[in-house]
Amino acid sequence: MARTIDPARHEARRLVIIDAALTVFAERGYDGATTAEICRRAGIGSGTFFHYFPTKLAVLLAILELGTREMGEQAEAYAGRTDPLGVLLDIVERGADDAAEPRMPGFVRAVAGVMHVPEVATALDEDTRAQRDMILPWVEQAQRAGEIRTDLTPGRVTSWLYLLTDGFLGRIAAEENFTARGEKATLVETARRFLAP
Repeated sequence: MARTIDPARHEARRLVIIDAALTVFAERGYDGATTAEICRRAGIGSGTFFHYFPTKLAVLLAILELGTREMGEQAEAYAGRTDPLGVLLDIVERGADDAAEPRMPGFVRAVAGVMHVPEVATALDEDTRAQRDMILPWVEQAQRAGEIRTDLTPGRVTSWLYLLTDGFLGRIAAEENFTARGEKATLVETARRFLAP
């Protein structure tokens, strides 16, 4: 008789593996990470790992896809808000808070090392698209409400906000003394000044 799979338990185990892989990638980079070390950190055997992910690349892609999915959930959470400028500043703050996760600098460096891999490039493009899709409607609303500058098109304002948050993450990964917690207020103030009408 076939075993029944408990979907909640299956997803919980998958998330444990993803979390362990995130830690290993952050510490060792993509090339230095091994499935054996991911298994050790997750407290599982290699058979369990390969049941969930056929390769090390597959688990890296799962981490990126999870981030993109969480961004979609974040976008849904803003639905119904009536303060577009507040939402835009919340998005910038949330980006800084995400960058403050201790493993984030190492993980960003790990991903940067494999950006040339087509599947990784595609996953990063999807993440960029999700971020832009989250920001753009709020820029349009804020411009219509006269809350932010209108001398740039909504697309250009969106691109610059994305550049601010993405560049912030890049600096966190590249510069040891540039910390998310230490620089968050400056990031938000920079965004606020850039958006000012």
